Amino acid sequence: MSIHAHPHDRDHVHRHDHGHHHHDHAAGASAGRIGVALALNLSVLGLELAGAWAFSSLALLSDAAHMFTDAAALGIALAALRIARKPADEKRTFGYRRFEILAAAFNAVLLFVVAAIVLVEGVRRFLEPEPVQSLGMMAVAAAGLVANVAAMAVLAGGRGDSMTVRGAYLEVWADALGSLGVIAGAVLIRTTGALWIDPLVGIGIALWVLPRTWALLRDTTQVLLEGVPARLSLTEVREALAGAPGVAGVHDLHLWSLAGDDASLTAHVEVADIADAEPVCRSLTAMLAERFGVRHVTLQTEAAPCRVDNLHP
Repeated sequence: MSIHAHPHDRDHVHRHDHGHHHHDHAAGASAGRIGVALALNLSVLGLELAGAWAFSSLALLSDAAHMFTDAAALGIALAALRIARKPADEKRTFGYRRFEILAAAFNAVLLFVVAAIVLVEGVRRFLEPEPVQSLGMMAVAAAGLVANVAAMAVLAGGRGDSMTVRGAYLEVWADALGSLGVIAGAVLIRTTGALWIDPLVGIGIALWVLPRTWALLRDTTQVLLEGVPARLSLTEVREALAGAPGVAGVHDLHLWSLAGDDASLTAHVEVADIADAEPVCRSLTAMLAERFGVRHVTLQTEAAPCRVDNLHP
């Protein structure tokens, strides 16, 4: 962007980049958690698919379908986390962390597809009931529940560090609930003989997952569109900058996230006295880090507002 300033003004640019050691450690831990969850998932997937076919259970097929999407999503997430650890280069100056968000978004899309398939098949099963072997259905679902609970325990500690891990945890959590639903459905089918219970459980699992999937897709889309992180208010940040000592005005303010758990900020800051530009920058940078947790900051100071066409307010 071209900056037009008065000849006697000096433009000061202050940059403060947070270290990447913490992220590398967190990404490594997240990759380890997802790797263990993927191994647990794959150990049960084959059993659930075989059981769904052998026992003709839509509820079990729904659970197996989620297991399948888990395996695909976890594999993609694991690859994305490893790619995200690559350092910035001449072509990717912000590095590769955005791959984590792409993986989480793909995860959400997969869940939507599976839910749609289960809903359609559920309606068909209501119209054309099929016999279900409840005991076999119950045994396979119990094995899936054990694996899901173990995977949840592994992923739980990393939910706050990575949106990718959050997406993986959401899928495994949905599968755990699905396994419980299948077990409950098998018990009811065994005691009542009502075949409609099986498609009802399958549809219920799909409908339960949809709102949480939408929330994940909404959050990943916000990051991909470089929107303001959910934990921050642009109005509060602007007011804090504009009200700081030595600041006469703030414009061209941008606040975004690379991967959901970080925040970057750029702004043009008009200072009351251009001689105080550097101390003002240092003060603002410290305030943004301490009050808002924003540690990647670029501030350009000016003696008067710059005049550039289409400049954001």
